[in-house]
Amino acid sequence: MQYYNQNTLIYFNGEFAKAHSAGVDLFGQSLHYGYGAFEGLRAYATHNGTRIFKAEEHFERLKNSCEAIGIDYHWNNQDLIEKTYKLLGLNNLRSAYIRPLVFSGSNMHLNADSESSLMIAAWEWGPYLGHNLLRVFTSSIERPTPKSFRIDAKVSGQYINSILATSEALKNGYDEALLLDQNGFVAQASSENLFIEKNYTIYTPPLSNIFPGITRQTVIDICQELNFDLVEKNLTIQDVHEADSAFLCGTAAEIIGIKEVDQIIYQEEWEHTIGASIQRKYKNLVLEQENYEVII
Repeated sequence: MQYYNQNTLIYFNGEFAKAHSAGVDLFGQSLHYGYGAFEGLRAYATHNGTRIFKAEEHFERLKNSCEAIGIDYHWNNQDLIEKTYKLLGLNNLRSAYIRPLVFSGSNMHLNADSESSLMIAAWEWGPYLGHNLLRVFTSSIERPTPKSFRIDAKVSGQYINSILATSEALKNGYDEALLLDQNGFVAQASSENLFIEKNYTIYTPPLSNIFPGITRQTVIDICQELNFDLVEKNLTIQDVHEADSAFLCGTAAEIIGIKEVDQIIYQEEWEHTIGASIQRKYKNLVLEQENYEVII
């Protein structure tokens, strides 16, 4: 995967600069300790032109993530949104994944650094987990406890946990991992939220020990709009195994169905599930296509 070439521009500390020559602070806390925050957004080529889906919500979450861990956030979000659209135009991108990153200055101590910088990059990137139904397994890696970390913030260092879980899944021949929380309930995948379907009802873990995904909330909104029954409750791995179907969601992955969990294959054909209807509605939503028919 090539994220940039000699001509790719990024937005870096108030200016547009060549990605290959922007430079990295080798003594920064973000590099050494993972002390930074980031976001993931998607721009879609719609009949109304290039549109970033829920840009305001994503940049507001970036601000909240920085504030949650004490990183100075001195940017105006509306200005950043405008700069992001300009960045897409400069790189001739109509559809793209967008990565803002806030990182700290030089500091080898463990106190919060007073300086912070911001970078925004964008590149063409299909769905993070591909288009095929997923093979998933229960990871031995546990989701961090809220008592030890601000798990509601999108913090760079936190994703070491995700890397370990994903690497374990791939090593064992799976596409993605499910992580349990400290109480043994299913929390989420490495970087996506989980939904299961059972007897025409959608279930998803509550916010207590999961990342509050913007796509997750969009799925909940879609269920309300289409009158699908949805329940937020603690789920056991047995609940997941005995579900009729399941899917993951996130900005990078969008919405993608699961074929099997721990070698237990779902018998319901994906195209006939509520999850598939939600997937189609989501695609119409991000592409700003009004016509939509529920097919279950």
